[in-house]
Amino acid sequence: MKKIGIVGCGVIGTGIAGFISKKLKGRARVVALCDVDADKARSLAKKITPVPSVTGLDNLIRKSDLIIESAGGKVSGMIAEKAVSRKKDCLVMSTGGLLKRQGLFKKARSKGVSIHIPSGAISGVDGLISASSGKITNVRLTTRKPIKGLIGAPYLKIKGIDINNIKKETVIYNGNAGEAVRYFPQNINVAATVSLFGIGPDRTRVRIITSPKYKRNVHELEVEGDFGRLFTRTENLPSARNPKTSRLAVFSALAKLREVV
Repeated sequence: MKKIGIVGCGVIGTGIAGFISKKLKGRARVVALCDVDADKARSLAKKITPVPSVTGLDNLIRKSDLIIESAGGKVSGMIAEKAVSRKKDCLVMSTGGLLKRQGLFKKARSKGVSIHIPSGAISGVDGLISASSGKITNVRLTTRKPIKGLIGAPYLKIKGIDINNIKKETVIYNGNAGEAVRYFPQNINVAATVSLFGIGPDRTRVRIITSPKYKRNVHELEVEGDFGRLFTRTENLPSARNPKTSRLAVFSALAKLREVV
């Protein structure tokens, strides 16, 4: 039975923990939880049978066969680094934290472990991976987000944008994926995922658009290369508990878990 540790007990971590305890019985179990908010981790632990331990990151990694990161881009790279260094597999949700640690994939291979990346809140990743076997010339991602899903993004403060004053459809960002991930760390993990599987964060172009009329998180992916052209559009319903998270992002983690376990 695979022993799983979850770092980050918010919407995604909670969804994953519930899935493991209910749908993967006999194949996997959650043995440890970790969160900067220990009360949040303890609250989640009470909902899982058998009850996992609430502990620090180092102990969680020691106790687990697979470490699942759902704690955010600021710490995801560090968590993956620690897991790989201790020869443990990991599943990374906050892929933005891996953009400056891409050498970690080579290190993982050398140690015989895997860094698993779910497709997240976007469709077309399988086609992008296939296209990367040849030459890719362009990757463009257009993301449309409801206003409340962007509240708190560092970019808004840097640019002096009062998001609540936006009254019509407005392009608030147009640049590369690396900068998009830095400016919108809680909103645009799809840009990091597309970059990792495609032509990198500097060459991947990203537009972020918002409007008071938007009710869904919409991602349009366009890829051009030797294979031809690929275009996908994904219309996500936001999580009821956190409008910055798409439900499909959680579902993609569950699908990856089924594959891994």
